[in-house]
Amino acid sequence: MSKITAIHHINIQISDRQQTREWYERVLGAEFLDRGPALNKRQLQLRIGTGEIHTSETEKIIDVPRVHFAIEVENWDEMLAHLDSVGVSYSRSAGGSFAPGGGGDDPYHGQREDTGEHYTYINDPDGNLIELVCHPLGLESSQSDQIALAQDEKNVRWTQIPGFVEEANAATAKASV
Repeated sequence: MSKITAIHHINIQISDRQQTREWYERVLGAEFLDRGPALNKRQLQLRIGTGEIHTSETEKIIDVPRVHFAIEVENWDEMLAHLDSVGVSYSRSAGGSFAPGGGGDDPYHGQREDTGEHYTYINDPDGNLIELVCHPLGLESSQSDQIALAQDEKNVRWTQIPGFVEEANAATAKASV
């Protein structure tokens, strides 16, 4: 069997594409992935860090308590200050989805005993639960060597076929004239 190397993307339910895009860009620094007109019409895709979020628009969001995804943040205090500045509430128990236990007494965020990992939960506009985590001790290899996440200033991305998006946008623009 081939070794699994990464989780490529997660898919979330949304009710309003523009609201979702604006919220993820403003709150989590997401980047819109331009896949060309046909693919963009079919699905909103965003990059956060080295992963992607794909979306499925639906008229009725199905609420599934405790189902969530987690993203690693680089600087814990900066993230909490940012959430405060944009008016996004956060809690250690995900608004009651998780029973209190471990992680300290602060109702807004916790710290795990085994890794020192900081964590808290937020909800996007459609109620999707997102866990924010920060591992101050870092990442290590199977040989216990400290290693860094793959990233650059704008973050890594999957290679696209050269010129695909530009050609698709040009064809759409030409067809609408």
